[in-house]
Amino acid sequence: MRGGLVTFVTMAYIVILNPLILGGFSADQAAVDVAGNWLPNAQVAAVTALTAGVMTILFGLVARLPYGFAAGLGINSFLAVSVVGQVTWPEAMGLVLINGVIIVILASTGMRELIFNAVPRQLKIAITVGIGLFIAFIGLVDSGFVRSSGAASPPVQLGDQGSITTLPTAVFVIGLVIIGVLLARKVKAALLIGIVATTIIAVILESIFKVGPSFGVNPDGWNLNAPVVPTEIMAVPDLSLIGQVSFGAFDRIGMLAGVMLVFTLVFTNFFDAMGTMTGLANEAGLADKNGNFPRLKSALIVEGIGAVAGGAASASSNTVFIESGAGIGEGARTGLANIVTGVLFLAAMFFTPLTEIVPLEVAAAALVIVGAMMVSQIRHVDFSEFSIVLPVFLTIIVMPLTYSIANGIGAGFVSWVLVRSFSGKGKEISPLLWVVAAGFVLFFVRGPVEALLGA
Repeated sequence: MRGGLVTFVTMAYIVILNPLILGGFSADQAAVDVAGNWLPNAQVAAVTALTAGVMTILFGLVARLPYGFAAGLGINSFLAVSVVGQVTWPEAMGLVLINGVIIVILASTGMRELIFNAVPRQLKIAITVGIGLFIAFIGLVDSGFVRSSGAASPPVQLGDQGSITTLPTAVFVIGLVIIGVLLARKVKAALLIGIVATTIIAVILESIFKVGPSFGVNPDGWNLNAPVVPTEIMAVPDLSLIGQVSFGAFDRIGMLAGVMLVFTLVFTNFFDAMGTMTGLANEAGLADKNGNFPRLKSALIVEGIGAVAGGAASASSNTVFIESGAGIGEGARTGLANIVTGVLFLAAMFFTPLTEIVPLEVAAAALVIVGAMMVSQIRHVDFSEFSIVLPVFLTIIVMPLTYSIANGIGAGFVSWVLVRSFSGKGKEISPLLWVVAAGFVLFFVRGPVEALLGA
């Protein structure tokens, strides 16, 4: 029970952070989809807490393991940045739901393990690192720490003309330092404590200096909401986003582009969850020498259901959180810990007005920290062989520079197949990887192909 409480404390930041990534307080402050629609912050917070609570409890009851569930940070950023510019929010959530159904099928048939084994370990590490760098870059941009220069070269710059000049960006730096120090000192719930502490600082500074929101015209203002204490802290949760799902993405952007988006979602969900669960099992002493743990198949199936539930509720795909390791460190070993964590998430639904206090600059600091955690996996990459180094490097660097996880994965797969093959190591490449790489080649040239087919 103590472990379940600690897991909730370390994960609770997602109820604040997920709405800031997926939602907004007005159309000019949110991730607007191709049809001009956006997700209200309070509604996203409510469904985020609901799905996290339900999926955490379900996993505890079925898999009987102490792994907390919530909206995955990699996928929600991918949806907000890369997907909704092409489709509507309901269509994006439809893709997430399809992704979950595919994962459930793969897990049920045993294919998930086969596919996992087909991708080289070095590329799996590179994808984790690339997503981390991508998330960190989003945080740096959202905070105003990195801005467009408006010139061809350099395309980006530090702050305003190479200098940090705004109070919101200074708050971001303060938050980055606070959370970083807490993590370095191994303080449990460092992210949550850091977000709360920095938000309090932001509220105090805003009450003194009256900076106000930017609204796209005030470069010195807060990027999203100004940190002001709400008139109420409790409210009946607005769950109207549940069921707002459409499968019209394939008609809107074409079958090939739709399939590649689903593939990216499946791949991200697929490897992030399996790696996280294996790592947590090792930490809890539940894994065998091959990294397998009890009720593996059940765990993988429920993880897929998390994506289905997240898509159906417009909360983004729900997956295992590495922060569960804090609860395991406090003694969590069974599904009872998940029951405690899940009940606390359900209670959090009634406190969603508190999310309106947190400015985007504070959330951006948490994003950079999470990115740093993921980038630290680069220490496991083998840098002794250049046929490994180049695909790994392309996977990592293409993601943030093109603002696309899909592009990074594709660059890594294609370069791995080509460079390794022409280096005399083609026999080591799985035929399945060849098929996936060929699909990415089509994805990269889909513009000319679609034009040719149209002609």
